[in-house]
Amino acid sequence: MAGKKYAALIDSGPLVALLDARQATHAWAVDQLRLLRAPLLTCEAVLSESLFLLQHSPRAAAQIQRWQEAGILVCWEGYSKSAAEVTTLMATYENVPMSFADACLVRMSELFAGVPVFTLDSDFQIYRRNKRQVIPLISPEEGG
Repeated sequence: MAGKKYAALIDSGPLVALLDARQATHAWAVDQLRLLRAPLLTCEAVLSESLFLLQHSPRAAAQIQRWQEAGILVCWEGYSKSAAEVTTLMATYENVPMSFADACLVRMSELFAGVPVFTLDSDFQIYRRNKRQVIPLISPEEGG
């Protein structure tokens, strides 16, 4: 996974928007996805949040599985090696507060430096990777 190139680190917001046409940001997320080249990298925390938010749609879980089987969506397996860094990030941003999924994505952004975070969450404008670096984003606020 380390040598592989990813188009983006995908957060729950755009993942839910892609899978639920009723979301206000659905069209935007679909347009962004068309511009990206797979694969997209995510983490178990994002999948958990997304599936919870999409619990009304059993087809969404099946689509996520199909994307994973096709290599379009890849799940990061590095949490066990980054647990201390993720915990530190959550403590650093406790005033925001930072969710576990957001902390994992920020840590992933540190490890996959050239890969933007595909998100709807404006908190990513506050978060920094490696303590000071702005995280590149694909978000409505960024015009992407």
